[in-house]
Amino acid sequence: MARFTGHAPILLVRDVERAAQAYEEQIGFEVGSFHGEPTHFAILRRDGLHLMLALAPEEAVVPHWKHVESMWNVYFWVDDVDALYDELKGRGAKIDYELCDQPYGVREFGIQDLDGYDIAFGQVMSSSS
Repeated sequence: MARFTGHAPILLVRDVERAAQAYEEQIGFEVGSFHGEPTHFAILRRDGLHLMLALAPEEAVVPHWKHVESMWNVYFWVDDVDALYDELKGRGAKIDYELCDQPYGVREFGIQDLDGYDIAFGQVMSSSS
């Protein structure tokens, strides 16, 4: 049976180059490649994970939370959410909600990007937490 080996969420953005720069500076992603002239697509990566950005008209850029309260556009599982929180805060990321322990057993926080998307980062808490 074939196995999935990765995934890449795609976000529709107003300005691919500007969004990619913010993801580099505020979250530590690296731009793997830009595509098109003018740029209409980018592939970013951090720690073996990918995120894609695609140019879209203003009306197409609609964060999930505008339709479903408190809903993220992308959720990343991490191995040290406290350290990542400190890192991203230090990088100037716009914190959407502070580091907290959720009733579903995850310690998490969220940021908001230039297009208003909520990006969350969570770590499963051990049963002894």
